Amino acid sequence: MAGSSHGHTPAAWTGVIIAFIGFCVAGAFMVMAQPVGFWAGMAIVILGGVVGVIMRAMGLGQPKESGPLPLMAPAATREPVAAEG
Repeated sequence: MAGSSHGHTPAAWTGVIIAFIGFCVAGAFMVMAQPVGFWAGMAIVILGGVVGVIMRAMGLGQPKESGPLPLMAPAATREPVAAEG
């Protein structure tokens, strides 16, 4: 998608950074065999998604396209090869 700004918004960056921190926290506590810390890290991952959605609703995400979606070219098809034998 050349020329697209998909994912290059404050909402996307903030949500991904928070989720990444949550994965790091969960991974560290998983190695230390601390289930409570692991689940706290997973809660931070979910928080990242919630923050991203809220920021998008506030207008900090990618604007919605008002026109119809562009049509994609059909995929190349291959003829099935008959089994030899």
